[in-house]
Amino acid sequence: MTPKKILQSAWEGLMLNKVRSFLTTLGVIIGVASVIVMLAVSAGTEVAIAEQINALGANLIIVSPSRGTPGGAKTLLFDDALAIGEQVIGITGISAEQAPPAQNIKANDITLEAITVIGTTAEFPEVRDYSVASGRYFDTNEDDRKAKVAVLGSGIAIDLFGTSDPIGQVVTVGNTKLTVIGVMESKGMVADVDYDGRIYLPINLVFQKYMTTMNIGSDRIRTIYVKAESPDKIPSVITQITAVLSERHDVEAAKPDFTVQTQQDIIATQEATTAAFRDLLAWVAGVSLVVGGIGIMNIMLVSVTERTREIGLRQALGARPADVLLQFLLEAIILSLVGGLVGIVLGVGGSYLFGAFGSMQTSIVPLSIPLAFGAAAIVGIFFGYYPATQAAKLDPIVALRHE
Repeated sequence: MTPKKILQSAWEGLMLNKVRSFLTTLGVIIGVASVIVMLAVSAGTEVAIAEQINALGANLIIVSPSRGTPGGAKTLLFDDALAIGEQVIGITGISAEQAPPAQNIKANDITLEAITVIGTTAEFPEVRDYSVASGRYFDTNEDDRKAKVAVLGSGIAIDLFGTSDPIGQVVTVGNTKLTVIGVMESKGMVADVDYDGRIYLPINLVFQKYMTTMNIGSDRIRTIYVKAESPDKIPSVITQITAVLSERHDVEAAKPDFTVQTQQDIIATQEATTAAFRDLLAWVAGVSLVVGGIGIMNIMLVSVTERTREIGLRQALGARPADVLLQFLLEAIILSLVGGLVGIVLGVGGSYLFGAFGSMQTSIVPLSIPLAFGAAAIVGIFFGYYPATQAAKLDPIVALRHE
């Protein structure tokens, strides 16, 4: 038999029972669609994490106390930030931050409980790429003289003042009355931090009013953010920061009591966390394909039993065992490939719909399409080979006598 004739016979064999053939492909369709959708969800999660972290500021270097060092939580001082700003070359800005215990905030007759207070320096908006929507941010002079001013997150401003203009209003943070001079733009949630639900104060005011009762000291800071001039300058800036702080803390540069990270370091850490999630999704999708393949093998075995007389007749008319094997193998491969094509369409479409209407971001992985299609083809060949060999082994005389 010619290859064309064998292919035609395989197609006719499948069309003898269209409903059964369609139901057989469902396992492969679901498996292929699962591969594409699940990889799209995993990739979308990683993209979302990267976008959130990059939203913290461009070319950002984060310096924090080393948690693995005894007493490491107390290693950064405000003077360390000042020294970095004075001695490190290749930076455009530096911002020190400290967060005292959450405070109640009052304005008029409204009280907000346990609100995050962030003490920062005047360069905070520039370093963190976070603009002021109305009013202004405090300047260096106000920070130095511990001016009693505050900048509200957009959510806090709405909760306290509604549609009224908060600029010039007085709020009580803890036991201290402060004048509102600005409202930050709406930023929402970034890396699980609600930037709209915070209030920003001069860091020296925070040291004086909110840190004196804490055991860690009034001049300790939790984070120093340094903005490099460009991505190319980041390695040099990190080296300089490490040298400056190692000398100030009297520690070896190889064993610092502080941590210096970039946004890419944080992204890499988060991606490592999502790797287990991605592997789990891959296994689930793989199991779906295997189940689909088992369905194909099961139906093909039933088909061989039902068409035993047909097989015997073909062999009596001159079909070789190899022709019979190829015919049934092609039937299995066609089922798998058709299921694969439909699965790709549903997987791509489902990924877009899931991203558009779901709560999680999705990103189509181009490699997942040929990967899923190739897996479908392999499933068809692997699970279709055994039924095809069973058909090819049938004795023509026995097959013709089969009822």
